[in-house]
Amino acid sequence: MIGMGPGRSQNPTSAINAYRGTRYFFDPVKYRFSPDSLFMSDPIPTATLAAWAAPRGIGAYIRQHFLDTTFRGLYHANAFDVALLVPYFIVLILLAGYGMHRYRLVYLYYKHRDKRTTEPAAYFEELPRVTVQLPIFNEQYVVERLLESICKLKYPREKLDIQVLDDSTDETGAVARGLVERYAALGNPISYIHRTNREGFKAGALAEGMKTAKGEFIAIFDADFTPPEDFLLRVVHHFTDPKTGMVQTRWTHLNRHYSFLTEVEAILLDGHFVLEHSGRARTGLFFNFNGTAGMWRRTTIDDAGGWQHDTLTEDTDLSYRAQLKGWKFIYLQNVECPAELPVEMTAFKTQQARWAKGLIQTGKKILPRVLRSDASLHTKIEAWYHLTANLSYPLMIMLSVLLLPAMVIRFYQGWFQMLYIDLPLFMASTFSISSFYLVSQRELFPRSWSRALLYLPFLMALGIGLTITNTKAVIEALIGKESAFARTPKYSVISKQDKIGAKKYRKRLGWVPWLELLVGTYFALTVYYAVENENYITVPFLTLFVVGYWYTGLMSLLQGRFGSASLKTTTHTKPFPVGV
Repeated sequence: MIGMGPGRSQNPTSAINAYRGTRYFFDPVKYRFSPDSLFMSDPIPTATLAAWAAPRGIGAYIRQHFLDTTFRGLYHANAFDVALLVPYFIVLILLAGYGMHRYRLVYLYYKHRDKRTTEPAAYFEELPRVTVQLPIFNEQYVVERLLESICKLKYPREKLDIQVLDDSTDETGAVARGLVERYAALGNPISYIHRTNREGFKAGALAEGMKTAKGEFIAIFDADFTPPEDFLLRVVHHFTDPKTGMVQTRWTHLNRHYSFLTEVEAILLDGHFVLEHSGRARTGLFFNFNGTAGMWRRTTIDDAGGWQHDTLTEDTDLSYRAQLKGWKFIYLQNVECPAELPVEMTAFKTQQARWAKGLIQTGKKILPRVLRSDASLHTKIEAWYHLTANLSYPLMIMLSVLLLPAMVIRFYQGWFQMLYIDLPLFMASTFSISSFYLVSQRELFPRSWSRALLYLPFLMALGIGLTITNTKAVIEALIGKESAFARTPKYSVISKQDKIGAKKYRKRLGWVPWLELLVGTYFALTVYYAVENENYITVPFLTLFVVGYWYTGLMSLLQGRFGSASLKTTTHTKPFPVGV
């Protein structure tokens, strides 16, 4: 690894020992420069005295690590180094590309702020008939709250029918049936449809409900949602435009302040619903129905081929098929629909893995059609980034494997190269995440958005901690491995006084949490290496990996024992008005 240029000593150790009074020697076993006090035949520790006499402080540190050229030309990369560095930089560049795309969405959000949709272009003189579909599966703890909120919707009862589409295999069936009978007796147009098989899962239940649906428009709500009373009236009039096929509203969070985990989850979802949806919708690009809290024109569903269950994200699949048919989608950022966030780590990871796998499945199915379509180039590029975004998880795994050996090699190539090559790529690929979500908080909470700064490091760490679970899901999608629709368990937990009363819906932990702890330990060793070699610039970044993997692993194993731990906060019943 050490090569000598013309005019230099042929003994690398002698050349190096000449530097600063034999302060350093090259240890080929440890593959690093070390204080010569560790390798001295001289009993007098002159090097130690010289080290103490050397200049101290930030200025001396910068001169020694960034400006000193004593060892320039001693290191030459070999084939092994290149074999490691090439994939390392390819991964960094790809991750930086996805990071830059986040900046692009922020740009689109602000550039087209004048194109946001708030009020409908016209109003129906006579309200059309609407069917409300409520797909549920083993939702014993939230189904009563759901039906209570749905039966409070303000809409003419003669123009409304409500379908409870129940695939439950536990006590939820009896609970839901009893609630439907009670609300029907009170005059609500509600019916109960129960399937004995789960063919097609949620997509199959929605397709089954379409067979008897009476409405010209279909509103869909998952079991943990509680739409406001005026939801239908605020949404339906946007369909006065005959080209409008779907209207999506923004999710808000019933239990945002329940725990530290739910705070971070809320910020993650806010980024999606504020910047991604708004940026795409305002620019006229394709965006997706989120499976709930939205309304469809029935003819749009039929024209696009109906609900299909060959992916785990049937909502995104149908959305792209409909938009390829020319249907217009509308996003209403100012219309809120509250829902419950997962309060346990395994439930959150289950949800994220389903979304990650489903989007890759949808990408495999839909992207070829998008690329062959007559859509604009901008639309095709945006669809690519949207549907392949979860490929960043296996890329993060690759980065995790390559990071330590790359650090060793890059250390001997020089600090300045690390600054002007590695640092910009890291900034683009990682810090775009924090700025992306910080902007969303500023838009939603103009008076208190700075509070989100406390959560941003943990948000980044949590995203890193999800890489193992989501990489497994992405690989399954890529190789075509099918899996059942894994629901996200909800317990009607809103405030810190609420407790999870049952464990029946908890998922098995498996081997993933233990692997997360092991990978976190590996990164703790990289932190140690960085500190020992005074590579302090990389320490905060590496610490995010340690915290992320250890946090997701430990929280999965402890299963909510610290679920109510949170930063002290003032609970708001609804977010502040949208800023843009």
